[in-house]
Amino acid sequence: MRNAETTLAIVEDRGKRGLPLEDVYRRLYNEDLFLRAYGRLESNSRARTKGANGQTVDGMSWKTIRGIIELLRQERYRWTPVRRVLIPKGNGTMRPLAVPAWSDKLLQEVMRSILEAYYEPQFSDQSHGFRPGRGCGTALQHICCAWTGTKWFIEGDLNGCLDKIDHTVLMSILREKIHDNRFLRLVEGLLKAGYLEDWNRWPTHSGTPHGGIINPLLANIYLDRLDKFVEQTLIPEFTRGEFRKSAAGVNSIKSKIARARKKDDRDALRILLKKRRNMTSLDQMDPDYRRLRFIRYADDFLLGFVGPKVEAERIKERIRTFLRGTLALELSGEKTLISNAGAEMARFLGYDIRTRNNNIKLRVPIQKIREKIAKYMKDGKPMHRPEMVDDTDYTIVSRYGRELRGLVSYYAYAENRYWLKRLEWVMETSLLRTLAMKHRSTISKMSKKHKTIVHENGRWYRCFEATLEREGTGPLIARFGGFSYSPQPSLMVSDGIADVDRKFTVGREIVESLMAHACELCGSTERFEIHHVRKLADLKVKGRKEPPRWKLIMAAPRRKTLVLCGDCHDAVHAGKPTRARRAAT
Repeated sequence: MRNAETTLAIVEDRGKRGLPLEDVYRRLYNEDLFLRAYGRLESNSRARTKGANGQTVDGMSWKTIRGIIELLRQERYRWTPVRRVLIPKGNGTMRPLAVPAWSDKLLQEVMRSILEAYYEPQFSDQSHGFRPGRGCGTALQHICCAWTGTKWFIEGDLNGCLDKIDHTVLMSILREKIHDNRFLRLVEGLLKAGYLEDWNRWPTHSGTPHGGIINPLLANIYLDRLDKFVEQTLIPEFTRGEFRKSAAGVNSIKSKIARARKKDDRDALRILLKKRRNMTSLDQMDPDYRRLRFIRYADDFLLGFVGPKVEAERIKERIRTFLRGTLALELSGEKTLISNAGAEMARFLGYDIRTRNNNIKLRVPIQKIREKIAKYMKDGKPMHRPEMVDDTDYTIVSRYGRELRGLVSYYAYAENRYWLKRLEWVMETSLLRTLAMKHRSTISKMSKKHKTIVHENGRWYRCFEATLEREGTGPLIARFGGFSYSPQPSLMVSDGIADVDRKFTVGREIVESLMAHACELCGSTERFEIHHVRKLADLKVKGRKEPPRWKLIMAAPRRKTLVLCGDCHDAVHAGKPTRARRAAT
């Protein structure tokens, strides 16, 4: 693994120094980079989802890695079209979901790690989406801290950005920094690999590959041009002046207040102070003072402007012209809005944003709460979830608890975070109804059985708990509720995106699995592979049937992987007995 980190450190150094990236294709021959990529991908449940060629992470071995590298050496690697299905969205439209082949995922992760190491030092500080150490939390905290005094919000949304990225433009951007035609041809082949829908192959003439590991990074490389245009052209043009002028009449009334205090004229002082409170200290329309601020998360961006609305309209049109002429993208007419920061709400990353007394305020949108509540309601009442009735109490409470905690944690910066208590009540009722349906009991009995109090941050909170007893170790505890609804501005909000540190080290189990050369069932050293299960629950055996030996080996240490020879692996999938372990000689 040190070889992989050394390679990425060299690439990162060239990126920091602004030097072109040369001979990058040869770096794809590094087996350690593939081992590192495997460690990142194998724990994802989608690694077990079949691509168009039926490949999954199950059966992973050195043969897989060395086969990919050999094809790369011969420049014969061909991308498999992704398998695409359409899934419904909340607004009634359909969203395409694509599943690449496992070998394509593995190679894409290696390419992504190299490109990220090179481009990450060159990206704008105002870009927060799909980057290590950045996310929704860093973007929202920056807005709160640095956008005081904002008068106009310009919300930006790109029409189908990922589907409409121009391949010619993207390749020209990559060619500026990457001087290796073999690597560029590999990227171009990925872009044009196409997709399978209802087993018909369709070409891709624009956009980055759906479901691709490298997709978000390519989008950031593409939209970095927008970041640079705003930072290097628009912000210098629409930012001027160090301080605002004092508002008209402020200095005069301050002098009158001072004289009234000196004369101890309380009646006049009371009138003057009331008048002063209704005045602003600074000239909000100072023609010599302008500020423009910008932030982007993936294909959504927000600008904050201090100045007149006519100039905000001009900024919006300048961005529209740049996107259309340089990046072949269009702004969404419905979602690209200009709103008065003091009187209206701007929507960004699921928050409503406005200013009050020149300070930025974040709020939970009432529409979001209503949408979440509706998922647990039927005919205006909280209802049970029939699909969970056969689960254990621990699983039911854990599922409800994760759903609530995830939402409450995401809105940690909202000043009206307590509005989510209404959602908690609805979810709590739904939870108790589900448990009552499972046990053919009543809500009050289930509440009495699972209700408890916990001590968090110096306070006691009511919550519901369920335990799962385990042999040889302590029980697992699932919890619903039991936390504060006060705003937590210092909390780092997670956006559900795996912002993994680039210096990630592969887990010991994964390294040992791939480095092992003996079947864990029969001891054979021939054609070994790694057997994967999607989740630990797959190791359970229903009823009183004796579980197979391979499940016992994996279940005891709670492992999701097992090194097997080819014969034993085939037997496991066929549900047949595996060979007995050979006696030591």
